[in-house]
Amino acid sequence: MKTEALGRWLENILHTKIPLTKEMDIRVTGYDGATLKLRAPLARNVNDKGSAFGGSLFSLAVLAGWGLLSLKLKEENLAGDVVIHETSVTYRHPVSEDLEACCELAGDNEYSKFITALRTRGKGRITLDVNVMQGSRIAMHFRGSFVAFRLNR
Repeated sequence: MKTEALGRWLENILHTKIPLTKEMDIRVTGYDGATLKLRAPLARNVNDKGSAFGGSLFSLAVLAGWGLLSLKLKEENLAGDVVIHETSVTYRHPVSEDLEACCELAGDNEYSKFITALRTRGKGRITLDVNVMQGSRIAMHFRGSFVAFRLNR
């Protein structure tokens, strides 16, 4: 499946299986096999100060990591459930434009270890970083530990 079709597949899963994503109007704006970008309009995710609601930023970041791993499992032809395990978040600047989260697999071999563990032990864990930008500055940095469980389908 090509990366564009995978992006459409993920967006459909988000909107049909996670109702909040439809309300937030989350869209897949890019996927190249190693990086996933999700976008949501500020108007649907605004707080009382006119900037992005912190909970929306957090949700978008979690979904960027979850979505990237879900796409990678589909590419690997592995049936599995991905869950968030642990997070840390730093809110650095308000976001006053549409929200965009970017999650990229690190260049090290953590992903290979994750997939090997999932295939051999049925469970893999990986840490991913997600950034939400305000112009050229990082407005929010998210680091999350995700766990995947292989399903027997």
